Amino acid sequence: MRPFVILDRDGVINQDSPDYIKSPAEWIAIPGSLEAIALLTRHGFDIYVVTNQAGIARGKLSLAMLEKIHEKMRRAITAAGGKVKDIRFCPHHPDAQCECRKPRIGMLEQLVHEHELQLRASPFVGDSLTDLEAAEAVGCQPILVLTGKGEATLGQRPDHEPVFRDLLAFAQHIVPGL
Repeated sequence: MRPFVILDRDGVINQDSPDYIKSPAEWIAIPGSLEAIALLTRHGFDIYVVTNQAGIARGKLSLAMLEKIHEKMRRAITAAGGKVKDIRFCPHHPDAQCECRKPRIGMLEQLVHEHELQLRASPFVGDSLTDLEAAEAVGCQPILVLTGKGEATLGQRPDHEPVFRDLLAFAQHIVPGL
């Protein structure tokens, strides 16, 4: 089995917005994130993305628009030399109590079944408390980056380890020989 990394999207790969990323024009890569994914891809890591997208339930964007945003993200990652193997998203409202919305583990269970992954100790990179909690719930290694909501999350969990400046710093750390 190839090594893999699970990534949150907003605040890890692209800039986050309190009003949601609602169109491809609003999707802006965080500096170094595309290079990080390319570095991981070149060194044999599969990349999976899991993302809460409550903006759909709130009427801020449609499923078709989310698909266009993900198309833009994939094109940008491919142009940088990287590849995302799969993207899972939760379209539900936080009050829906669905099983897929992080910190619940439904999206991660989908990845396990679809790709036969072993999650134990595999890195899950996120910027929010819900990312860290989802990672812990399935035995992944929760990695906090300080982009997006990362600084605020570190304030909630000041002893959390490991912490990286951004996705590129994490990728440079995990890739052998760098």
